[in-house]
Amino acid sequence: MATKAERTTAFIIETVAPVFNKHGYIGTSMSDLTEATGLTKGALYGNFKNKEALALAAFEYNSKQLLDKIDEVLSIDSTALDKIFNLTNFYKNYNVFTTKMGGCPIIKVGVDAQYNNLLLNNAVKATIKSVESKIASILENGIKKGELSLPVPALQFAKQFFTMLQGAVVMYTTTQDHKYLNNTVAYLKQLVAKEIKK
Repeated sequence: MATKAERTTAFIIETVAPVFNKHGYIGTSMSDLTEATGLTKGALYGNFKNKEALALAAFEYNSKQLLDKIDEVLSIDSTALDKIFNLTNFYKNYNVFTTKMGGCPIIKVGVDAQYNNLLLNNAVKATIKSVESKIASILENGIKKGELSLPVPALQFAKQFFTMLQGAVVMYTTTQDHKYLNNTVAYLKQLVAKEIKK
């Protein structure tokens, strides 16, 4: 059973994760964090070394939620093609999943941290690589089972595939026009069905 200190730390992370995600590392003030948690600055720093450590923990919390969901989406007992389509269907409604996080953690933190926080930026890059590896693994299994045929290495295809999904998320985030997600998902489904399905 978690100790009181562990429960407090978990509460802080869960509460501030969407705050950092919405406002960014620089844009989030200590008063934002104390207001969100109802705790004093001293209480926050009693659980975390500094603001950077708290921001990193917040991103890792959101990143884990995303990676766990992608694992769930890809774990269906079916063909590689079905798994890929399941992933595109998830991204069609990605905005719903990320609403409670304050938006896509990869985009929000990645763009914000690129020039002002190397630690956070590296954490985002690690998350991107993790997602790409998960997609590549599904593709490789599909090739081994004779379900798919790729014109390029699986990881290369996975990177391009994920780039297109994330590009749609950026455009949706910027414009709030859901057609960017719908149209990109429809295009990717067509591309996969025509180009790599055996």
